[in-house]
Amino acid sequence: MTDTLLLMAGVGYAYRGGAGVHDVDLEVRSGEVHALVGLNGAGKSTLMKLVLGMLRPQRGAIEVLGKKVGEADREVWRAVGAFVEHPLAYGELDASTNLALAARLHGVASRDVAGTVDAVLGELDLAKYSRVLVRRLSAGNAQRVGLAAALAHGPQLMVLDEPTTALDPAGIITLREALLRRAAAGAGVLVSSHHLDEVARIADRISVIAEGRMIGSLDPGGVDIERAFFSKVHAAVTR
Repeated sequence: MTDTLLLMAGVGYAYRGGAGVHDVDLEVRSGEVHALVGLNGAGKSTLMKLVLGMLRPQRGAIEVLGKKVGEADREVWRAVGAFVEHPLAYGELDASTNLALAARLHGVASRDVAGTVDAVLGELDLAKYSRVLVRRLSAGNAQRVGLAAALAHGPQLMVLDEPTTALDPAGIITLREALLRRAAAGAGVLVSSHHLDEVARIADRISVIAEGRMIGSLDPGGVDIERAFFSKVHAAVTR
């Protein structure tokens, strides 16, 4: 029986003006990649922020690793890896130092930090940039540093919002392999994207969001996934 790492039930959050997310049900289990796809403005980032406690739901409930988000303690958040909107890195520090700080903040013991940093630098093909200030890196490599910070501590749950936006094809493949390795080891991944072909390569489940509402799912192995996606979105927004 699989463990539920993330559970959202009837979750709603409305900004002034009405945009937001409405009555969202979503689950991420141990060992799976659950992809969330939608057009720009569909509510993907809002949903991710709710999962991470950056916003508090106005309706419904969210549980992360068995704890309600509002009651989650340091130990819960140490077991979560997050990438939302932009790389969380200090531009005046080099890549290695940024990753060492991220590892310590997530509870990695001091004696293990150096090995942890070296491992994730190698995994995301960042070793040659380890002593380069993040502000001097390309957008794609800065994004890799942010992703490395989210993955370095071996989180049980990863919440990644549009993680491939600035990555080149090699970077996308590198990230894909890293996420699949972690899922195979029992971690859970919630990833949002508008790159349908890419999420189809890694996702066990794909949920579609439009105008803040979950409107159905897509078969990762289905034929012409883009046509199926746009058909669902068109039906939802014209209803």
